[in-house]
This record gives sequence, C-alpha cells and structure tokens, in this order.
Amino acid sequence: MPDRSFLGWPFFDAAHRTLAQRLSRWAAETIEPIAHDDQDADAATRRFARLLGEAGFLDYAVPKSHGGAHDGLDVRSLCLIRETLAYRSGLADFAFAMQGLGTGSITLFGTHAQKDRYLPPVRDGGHLAAFALSEPEGGSDVAAMRTAARAENGSYILDGRKTWISNGGIAGHYVVFARTGEAPGAKGLSAFIVDADTPGLSVAARIRTTAPHPLATLEFKNCRVPAASLLGKAGDGFKIAMSTLDIFRSTVAAAALGFARRALDEAIAYARQREAFGAMLADFQLTQAALADCATEIDAAALLVYRAAWTKDCAAPRVTREASMAKFYTTEMAQRVVDRAMQIHGGMGVVADSVVERLYREVRALRIYEGATEIQKLVVAGQVIAAFDGDAAP
Repeated sequence: MPDRSFLGWPFFDAAHRTLAQRLSRWAAETIEPIAHDDQDADAATRRFARLLGEAGFLDYAVPKSHGGAHDGLDVRSLCLIRETLAYRSGLADFAFAMQGLGTGSITLFGTHAQKDRYLPPVRDGGHLAAFALSEPEGGSDVAAMRTAARAENGSYILDGRKTWISNGGIAGHYVVFARTGEAPGAKGLSAFIVDADTPGLSVAARIRTTAPHPLATLEFKNCRVPAASLLGKAGDGFKIAMSTLDIFRSTVAAAALGFARRALDEAIAYARQREAFGAMLADFQLTQAALADCATEIDAAALLVYRAAWTKDCAAPRVTREASMAKFYTTEMAQRVVDRAMQIHGGMGVVADSVVERLYREVRALRIYEGATEIQKLVVAGQVIAAFDGDAAP
C-alpha cells in the first residue's frame, strides 16, 4: 500500500486528507481492476475521464463558479489527485491532468461566456480538453513559435502546426497559442479556444509513444475562429501559458511521485517473496540499501512537490522557482526509483506489461514534457541568480 503518512504534514488541511483517503479507496476499487485494459489509448482515456467525472473528482479541475470544489484551482488537491491516480494508472492520471491543463487557461483568463461553455462539460467528463503550445521547431523555446493568427473582419485566421498535443484527435477543444505580432518574441503571442470541428483544423498525424497516450500533430490551414475565441487580450499568450504551467508543473511532479511510490511498493513486495542463495532478496544489504535510497528520495521529492503546491495556494501568486525545482527533481528521482525497482526484479522486471515494465515506459516522458529537466534547471538558476543580485544590491 502507498505510504500516506505525508498527509500529516502541515501543508494539508482536513479537506485535503479527506480527498486523498476517498480517492485512494475509489482508485483501488475502480481504477486498479481496469488500469491495464489500455490497448486502445483513446477509448481508455475517454473511459477514465467519464469515470472521474461521475465520481466527482473532476470537480477539482474547474472553479466553484462552474460546479468545482474550490473558488480557484487548488494545487494541493490537483497534486494529491495526480499522485494517487498515477499510482494506479498512467492513463487515468493523464485523463485527469488534461481536463485541468486543457481548461486551466480558460479558468484563469476566460470570459464568463467562455467558462460557461467549456467548463461544465469538462467537469462532467464527457468533453475532453487539450493544450496546444508545442510546435515542430519550438517546444521548450516558446519564443520560436511559428503558428500565426491574423485578425480579419471580426475573426482570427490561424495557420501553422502544433505537435506533441496530448488528447490530440479526441479533444472537444484546444487552447491554441499563436503569434499575433504585438511585440517581438514571446511577447507577441495570443491564446485562442478552438473547437475540434472548426474548418481548417485537422489532425495531421497521430504519434505513437513508448507508453500509449493520445498524442497528435495538428495542422491549421486558414482556420477561422471568432474574435470571441480570444483568451484574455491579444499579446497575452505568453503570460497565459506560463501562468497555466505555473499551476500544473507541480502536478507533473506529483504524478512522478505516484509512479515512484508504486515502484517502491512493487520492489518491496517482490524482494520479500523472492528467494536467492538461501535467503530472501530483502535480507541482502545491497537490496536494503537500494530500498533506503528509494524511500529517502521519495520523501525528499514529496517535500518539494507539496512545498510548491502549498506556496501557490497560500503564500505567493507565482511559484516559478518552487515548481521548477519540484518538477525536475521529482521526475528524475522517479526514473531512478523505477530503474532500481526493475533491477530488483531482475529478469521479471523486463517482462512486457508487468507493473514495473509499464512504469519504466510511463515515467520517462515526465522528464521531458511541460519543460524538460534541462530547461527547469535554467529556470531555477535564473531565479536564484536574480534573487542573489537583488539581495546583493547596495
């Protein structure tokens, strides 16, 4: 069973503990039995979103004004949900995460009409959401974005390509970022809500990955959207994207935490029942050392994750430094923990579709998406250098 002692930390209140306990029971009973019936990733994602909506857990992906659980997006709740779901199923976690990420920009910057139209069906789990930022020549480098949007007769016309788009091909809408040219570089971007059936929007290719997830490349050719589809103001796109990621980047780390906890539990269970050289694997000091490293790194990561989440909820409007630290440390940690678990399993660890083999495939992408580890380190370095320069000023 996953360690839940961290719920006693002062980052959480009674409502968070109740949520975690309720979700943990529900996920064990509902998600675990179907966690690996995922040969069709599209169908599985739709199924998980529907189940999460029916159970009320997507209430945490939208604000209270539109049927949600909190006035805004409570990052601690989002992290607890992603950690708990990831422990059971990478696709269940994915389904929840995209409902939040794909509407987070609407929650933060949308008009009343935009929120009324998109948030309730996302909360119900019947309408899937997506966030379209990355491009073939511009993933981490947002300023290199080439997709363009030009104003024309009360509309905007989008042309360009987006790739690595989660829920691509099955989403009901996409929050799309495009260059509108108000200023050079990242300052000349805007964000639009584009319905999936909009003429001029097509799925150019579906993308297969080591761990099956719905991913696609989208193409926009003379794709006309009404001016009312603009999120915020023209030129606000970079601010909208970064504000959204500032919330959801910590939740990526939480998902990695869930994968790591499952890997450690699988390793302990296997080491306690696998006999070698006349003793149980768990009796060997090298095995114990590996388990101790895993447990310690998991606790260290959990402190970073929930420090970032608490800070966003309670102490600061932006958590760029804290979220980036949590994201890069926890995803790298999870990779190490899963690798150790696979090593402890020996040959059984590389058996296709075993739990640790699936974890090995699932965890790898987390070190890349929503800002690769290398980018997060640059962000953290920039933050601490700027803070030092400010403190050192005469």
